[in-house]
Formats: sequence, C-alpha cells, structure tokens
Amino acid sequence: MGIIAWIVLGLIAGWIASKIMHGEGSGLLMNLVLGVVGAFVGGLLISVVGGVGITGFNLWSLLVSVLGAVVVLWLYNAFRSRRRVT
Repeated sequence: MGIIAWIVLGLIAGWIASKIMHGEGSGLLMNLVLGVVGAFVGGLLISVVGGVGITGFNLWSLLVSVLGAVVVLWLYNAFRSRRRVT
C-alpha cells in the first residue's frame, strides 16, 4: 500500500476514533496524526494475534486502523491527563 493511501486511511481512522471516544479527542490535527500512527499500530496488533493486518484500501483495513487509532488516542489521553494531575 502506498504512503498516500496509508495517510488517507489513517486520517479517516483518526476521525472515526475521535467520534468513538465521545469527544475525548485532542483537536482535529492531533486526532489525524494519531490516526495515522494508529493505522500502523492496529496493523501490528492484528498481526501479533495472528490475523491479517492492513491489506490495502478496504473495509478490513479501515477497521484495523480504527482499532489502532482508538488504542493510540486512549493512551494519548491517559498520558495527557496524568501529566496534568501531577
């Protein structure tokens, strides 16, 4: 899959993940960046458990990317809120 397709898939995944997290997003730009990172993380997570990760620009890859983006967004928000408390 080309780099442009990865970026587009990650951008879509980041937007969907921010909606799933019910407004716990970090702004449009940060959600999009976390979505691109999440696409990569989702592919790794699915590959680790024995599944097929990102296979191209299709529905399965979008689901994997959204999963990764939700994980990355959740971790980002957890660390960000922890830094504010201390």
